[in-house]
Amino acid sequence: MSISDKQLVLEEQLSFILYLCSKETIKRYKSYLDPLGITYTQYLALLVLWNENGVTVNELSRKLYLDSGTLTPLMKKLQTKELVERLRDPEDERVVRLFLTEKGQQLKEQVRHIPGEILDSTGVPAEEASEILETLKSVLERTTNTSFGTDETK
Repeated sequence: MSISDKQLVLEEQLSFILYLCSKETIKRYKSYLDPLGITYTQYLALLVLWNENGVTVNELSRKLYLDSGTLTPLMKKLQTKELVERLRDPEDERVVRLFLTEKGQQLKEQVRHIPGEILDSTGVPAEEASEILETLKSVLERTTNTSFGTDETK
């Protein structure tokens, strides 16, 4: 098999392996998050808010790589679940900020153990997982032309 033929083998596709890893990881999260009544995407939004309460809708959209058409219903569901409230910025009425409710803040304690348990369930040592994470961040930065974790474009 030539190198070019090998590039057309499913198991040799980086995108396919990333897709499967993502799918399996999300499935593991689902088993923890379903009893709490939140989806994986809602969990990701809450992760941002637990670290940056009061973030704007636009900032959250950039951090999660989601468009407003996806983010708006997501925030409405979190608001219906009384985990988040949306408030207009008093300095600029056009800006909507997202704040955790007391219930949303308390949920943080209920999920604190989840990432560690999921990592443990994979059997991947923490040091190796850290290396994989840094490699994937580098891939993401190169494919999106941004500095991951910031709003800066390279």
